[in-house]
Amino acid sequence: MRLSVIIPVYNEKLTILKVIEKVKNVPILKEIIIVDDGSTDGTTEILKNIKDERIKVIFKEKNQGKGSAIREGLKIAKGDIIVIQDADLEYNPNDWLKMIELMEKQNVEVVYGSRLLGKNKKSSFLFYLGGRALSLIANILYNARITDEPTCYKMFKKDVINSIDLKCKGFEFCPEVTAKIKKKGYKIYEVPISYNPRSIKEGKKIRLKDFFIAVWTLIKYRFIG
Repeated sequence: MRLSVIIPVYNEKLTILKVIEKVKNVPILKEIIIVDDGSTDGTTEILKNIKDERIKVIFKEKNQGKGSAIREGLKIAKGDIIVIQDADLEYNPNDWLKMIELMEKQNVEVVYGSRLLGKNKKSSFLFYLGGRALSLIANILYNARITDEPTCYKMFKKDVINSIDLKCKGFEFCPEVTAKIKKKGYKIYEVPISYNPRSIKEGKKIRLKDFFIAVWTLIKYRFIG
């Protein structure tokens, strides 16, 4: 199976090359799709200098959000499996191997990498509490039975993710895709992953408003969308 790795990036000049190197080193056939979401810190210039046939870079003129960048990447992804990779160093791409193994051995269509199932350092209390709350809401509204709804590591068979009509622009990609995957009847499986959280001071971009947007997104697609 060929893997398509979609990396949405916005203002990550300090980490993007390290992330790309980690992704390239995962021993699996893959294409790497980087979507620069209108970076203004020098990330764009770094990406323009990349010369690697395994890497495709999409440059967006304006910053529109993570969800918008992921949707752009999905348009050109050719792999049998799709996975999302953040452009920071919080996640370890080698964890994909466990996710792919589960897909192949059990013919699974959707796998999330759970930070809660792994033995990891917790992010700040508010981030941790927010993640647990979103998982609980998803479980109540959609009977999702998952521990980590807002995890970055979401992996899908290509035909599954392509069957979802995504509308997201920002961080609401996670709750929207979870809601619509479940409404289509797919089961979400989880595997434990490693996690090295960073703080807002170190560049983390999620804010409190994004929690409320995520809650509304889960509710909206359950009862309205």
